[in-house]
Amino acid sequence: MGIFRKRPIRYPLLLLTCLAIITASLLISWNIWIGLLYTVVSIATLYYGWKVERTTYIETEKHISTLSFRMKKVGEEAFLQMPFGILLVNDQYIIEWANPYMLQLMDAGSLMGEELFSLSEGLFSLVKPEEKKELTVTIRDRKYRVYYKPEEKLLYFFDITEQVEIETQYFADRTVLAILFIDNYDELTQAMDDQARSITNTSVTSIVNEWAAENGIFVKRISSDRFLAVLNESILAQLEQRKFSILDDIREKTLQKNLSLTLSIGVGAGSPSLTELGELAQSSLDLVLGRGGDQVAIKQPDGKLRFYGGKTNPVEKRTRVRARVISHALRDLIQDSDQVFVMGHKNPDMDSIGAAIGVRKMAEMNKVEGYVVLNFNELNGSVSRLMEEIEGKSDFADRFITPDEVLSKMTHKSLLVIVDTHKPSLVIDDRLFNKTDKVVVIDHHRRGEEFISNPTLVYMEPYASSTAELVTELLEYQPKHTKITMLEATALLSGIIVDTKSFTLRTGARTFEAASYLRTNGADTILVQRLLKEDVDTYIERSKLVQTVRFLRPGLAIAHGEDNRVYDSVLIAQTADILLTMKDVSASFVIAHRQDGLIGISARSLGDINVQLIMEKLGGGGHLTNAATQMEANSIDEVKQYLTNAIIEILEGSNEQ
Repeated sequence: MGIFRKRPIRYPLLLLTCLAIITASLLISWNIWIGLLYTVVSIATLYYGWKVERTTYIETEKHISTLSFRMKKVGEEAFLQMPFGILLVNDQYIIEWANPYMLQLMDAGSLMGEELFSLSEGLFSLVKPEEKKELTVTIRDRKYRVYYKPEEKLLYFFDITEQVEIETQYFADRTVLAILFIDNYDELTQAMDDQARSITNTSVTSIVNEWAAENGIFVKRISSDRFLAVLNESILAQLEQRKFSILDDIREKTLQKNLSLTLSIGVGAGSPSLTELGELAQSSLDLVLGRGGDQVAIKQPDGKLRFYGGKTNPVEKRTRVRARVISHALRDLIQDSDQVFVMGHKNPDMDSIGAAIGVRKMAEMNKVEGYVVLNFNELNGSVSRLMEEIEGKSDFADRFITPDEVLSKMTHKSLLVIVDTHKPSLVIDDRLFNKTDKVVVIDHHRRGEEFISNPTLVYMEPYASSTAELVTELLEYQPKHTKITMLEATALLSGIIVDTKSFTLRTGARTFEAASYLRTNGADTILVQRLLKEDVDTYIERSKLVQTVRFLRPGLAIAHGEDNRVYDSVLIAQTADILLTMKDVSASFVIAHRQDGLIGISARSLGDINVQLIMEKLGGGGHLTNAATQMEANSIDEVKQYLTNAIIEILEGSNEQ
């Protein structure tokens, strides 16, 4: 009975016993001998069944007991001896218990009573309620992946040092492709004889090969002005630390031999695909050349870009071959279109409006309807005076229309020409991009990361003084069905004069050639002066801004407006120009609140400091000597601090080269 009490009742055996008793009773009542025989057999069978069941139960119970003991022992072994650390903390994140492996990692006899964050400050973010519950931290020069169980206040530490080292090595060894392009090589060598050209080739190749050998790079010259370089991510990181000193080396060493060769480099990185790396490298090189050359662009598959160099002004091209080719291509596009719409940037200046008028004239020369897109609420100063002249003394005043009117007129056969900008965020109305597949970009600014997607034709020349200069050159190769009017020529000349500060900055031989062509076609210089005049109130406001000037460093002047006043964007730019004309000022920055609610910075330079790179750090762009940006901020002082940090970062980086 004791055995039966220790284990649960087995219902099948009990059922058989009851059945046997009933059967035996019936048989005895029918025939006593047969009943007794059946009873004996049944008792023997039931006893044997009970015996087998009891033996099986005891063995099973013994096996379970042994297994339970082993599982408990294994759990204890795992908890105490497995190669990962375990910490138990209280509500104040004081360590209450650590397993032996954790003590071994910390080389400590006990961690009880110590603060959790004394192991690593990074653990603080792990235990925050809103943070994720796993983190990688560094403790005693080793990497650990830490998992946190907030309910039990339990932390698990897994040593992943070797894994991290393997990952680091993998990324460091990934292939990087670069294309090196010698700027202006063809133009400088076309007048050389064979011997001089050979000496130049040898000199350039020697400089590049020395640089490659010094940095462990494989380089191969693939044409007269191009090299292909193969390196890895770790070498690229070293080159970035040195700010690609090859740019300075090739400029200085060729200058000693009376050559002004510079180098542009496009780099593709971050992809395991060699095909994609090649495409990224070529795309980077195109971007660098669009920014004027003498710099490096590094492009990742996600589109992120890093720039180095760009400390010199773009070299003016000596030939007009490209201008003629672009002009003919633009003529074909115009003739294949039913209408031409020309759009500049928001708050247009004289260069933007002058270039737009010039492109509209090209449409007229090709007997195609042309319109200039304007937001008439954004016009001010000289542009307003120009529009008054056009309305009173021209027959094309009705060719200036608003973006809403364009949306109702434009078809898929229409041509959209963007002038004086290449950034979608700066155009007057970006809705126009969705109405046509044919977009042309004409601009003289250095190309930035943001760019109009899939343009049909791009004419970007950073060496040019202005977009008006580029458009004037294009006009010279258009059909001469109609002649440029006085007002059209004057508008283009005004754009050149404004952007060159009356032919004192960014002025080349071709700038004067364009001005001469416009003067020949009736440009009125007296009207230009009248358009560009300013009133006394503007002069006084600019003087007040100048009074706030302070020098961050010798030659670096920063002026600013008041936090409770809004300033015209043209006034801000003019103040930066005026500061640059003063003694001991090599770069000027003016900060003020704009009419659009943003705080703007206008930057100007004589060329020693690249203000474009500084403005790009703050989300803007422009030229080496003329750049700007706008940003959202709470105060002028906040923006001034951003500007100061950007200037220091760029100048210190430049000094490291």
